[in-house]
Amino acid sequence: MARVAIASHEPESLAATITLRVAEARVEDVGRAIARLAPADLLRMGARAGDVLKITGGAIGVARAELSDERFEATIQIDGTCRSNCSAGLQEQVTVAPIECEQAVAVRLSPLWVGVAPATIAPDRILEDLVGVPVIAGCAVRVPTFAKAVNFQVVRTIPSGPVVIGKRTDLRVVEGEETAARAPAVSYEDIGGLEREVARVREIVELPLKHSRIFERLGILAPKGVLLYGPPGTGKTLLARAVAAESRVHFIHLNGPEIMRKFYGESEAKLREVFEEAARHAPAILFIDEIDAVAPKRTEVVGEVEKRVVAQLLSLMDGFVARGQVIVIGATNIPEVLDPALRRPGRFDREIEIGVPNTQARLQILRIHTRAMPLASDVDLLEIAEHSHGFVGADLEALGQEVGMIALRGFLSAFPLETDGAASAELGALQVTRDDFLAGLKEVEPSATREFFIEKSASTFASLGGLHDVKRLLDAVIEHSHMRDEIYEQVGLAPPRGILLTGPSGTGKTAMARALSGEKELPLIAIDGPQLYSKWLGESERALREVFKKARRAAPCILFFDTIDAVAPKFGADQFGTDVYQRILSQLLREIDNLRDVKGVILLGATNRPERIDPALLRSGRFDYILPFAKPDAAERAAIMRLCCRRVPLAPDVDFEEFAERMEGLTGADIESLCKKATLLAIVEFQDGTRVPPFVVLRSDFLAVLESDRGSPKQLKKASMLSNSAGNLCSDASTKPHLLSNNEG
Repeated sequence: MARVAIASHEPESLAATITLRVAEARVEDVGRAIARLAPADLLRMGARAGDVLKITGGAIGVARAELSDERFEATIQIDGTCRSNCSAGLQEQVTVAPIECEQAVAVRLSPLWVGVAPATIAPDRILEDLVGVPVIAGCAVRVPTFAKAVNFQVVRTIPSGPVVIGKRTDLRVVEGEETAARAPAVSYEDIGGLEREVARVREIVELPLKHSRIFERLGILAPKGVLLYGPPGTGKTLLARAVAAESRVHFIHLNGPEIMRKFYGESEAKLREVFEEAARHAPAILFIDEIDAVAPKRTEVVGEVEKRVVAQLLSLMDGFVARGQVIVIGATNIPEVLDPALRRPGRFDREIEIGVPNTQARLQILRIHTRAMPLASDVDLLEIAEHSHGFVGADLEALGQEVGMIALRGFLSAFPLETDGAASAELGALQVTRDDFLAGLKEVEPSATREFFIEKSASTFASLGGLHDVKRLLDAVIEHSHMRDEIYEQVGLAPPRGILLTGPSGTGKTAMARALSGEKELPLIAIDGPQLYSKWLGESERALREVFKKARRAAPCILFFDTIDAVAPKFGADQFGTDVYQRILSQLLREIDNLRDVKGVILLGATNRPERIDPALLRSGRFDYILPFAKPDAAERAAIMRLCCRRVPLAPDVDFEEFAERMEGLTGADIESLCKKATLLAIVEFQDGTRVPPFVVLRSDFLAVLESDRGSPKQLKKASMLSNSAGNLCSDASTKPHLLSNNEG
């Protein structure tokens, strides 16, 4: 890269060169060549916000100064492209000084990718994105049109030296010769919500490659391998690529299945070739993606080829004394199938879990994937993050794509584009709104919980009549034990873990679980006990483990076991297949106990036969609260009936309190059924012409159904006639979903 003479911006008495430590840039600064410094550092340097700075590390880069927080004193926040231009990594020191820049007359850019272009961007759009960006010949620039990196190299500028791109700059893309200056395709700013994991990987990878003498001084061997594991789409491969790009070392990406060959000995030879290539290009990072395809458990695989490949990989990774500065990074989403010999220290020294992001991590990821998106003023990314439980990074990226397509469909329906592809005059008004995001959330399914149906209930406590004491207790337990559990941490106690709902069928246990989900805006994972059973040995326990694993990934959430007495029945000598029940009960107890270290998983169970549940499940620490659901009293029956009929046109003589007195002993499900039948009776007689408009449900309709249900012969005859004449109406009315109550029998 050509070196240029750089003039001073201020008189020598004011301008000064200072040394600062490099830190990560803000998400909104990526691709804009912005360097953020604390006000005190700008003052020491004799510069102001908006000035152009020369940043010198292993090379020279330029950036525009902006203010940062006071807590970033003695640091400079620059993005991956700027760090690449000045050849400095995170936490390394650079010298910074203000310089004088002219307006660029002409700038020539050369693509910085090999093969097919990642995206085709018109020169006028490139100029629009780079206005105000300071550049110097030989440096790289990132065009922030898209969320992903589209990098160019500055081949030539007129005038020479550091210049600032303006609106009238003649900017063109030309084919230039490939040079040594390469911009990272992925930087740490492209990774959201993984600060702790990035720091741990960096200390394993960068320290041995850059500061090997530290380990010599300590008299220990540097770490040689790290295993990244976690659900698909959480960023394992992205993290490995970012570390390699930021470390500026040779990177070899190897997919596990690529090693396997059909001829004898070829697979092992391919593996040896890869390790030899890494050793030749040391310092290097060898990244083996889907390593479970290369190194499964030898005790469980049948083929001899797989066993030989595992043995070859173990011998290549064992010790690594002779291989030099080569770090091996493995990635898998099923670490339990890896051969145990591979996971011992000396081969993979550290295992780092890349888990499902929480709300704050999802917010950071959304900011990354929407930084180039024109967002409307009503878009609150924090709200979207709170409504995307269970979404991993790949899901949030897909959400951004889906939301963009939804906004585009709405725009094209109002303003069709020209046939030649030219942008219409209204294109500047295209924005992504909050409604687009809410529609996209319905389209994109979270991969962390894709195997189970996750319900986002629309019902709340207001949808249920009665049960005031149960509602108050549930609200207190969930709100203060799981959503605001700081007080428990202060006093050193674990919050209550599980709640068991008991009571006769039809009293609203399942409906209460759904209402709790809607009231607290938490996703509901509903599991019916019988669906866990399998005729194959061990499959039932595995299914139960998967249920709890998915719940931990989707936290905060409600894990609801309906008819839990089918999962954990009391052990008895007359039970058929008791060994199956015992194994499932043992697995269930263990999984519930393991929830102590997990925040946000609320365990709910429901049963109408609590005496059949094993006592080990009912002790404190597993199900801390047992809430009985009794049949409703007169006031609750009137409230339930009023809710059921809130949209039904009623005659003036319908008195809910009167009917509540007559319905002694009925459950919420019975009352809902009575209201449906009375309404259906009125519909049939209205359509037969025996009633005059307007349509209303009479007091006599309720009395007829009530007496019919109680067994009156006269009304039984009328009910039979109703059944024969109603036809499809009866089927339609009886199958309508209702959130008020649920017949759990």
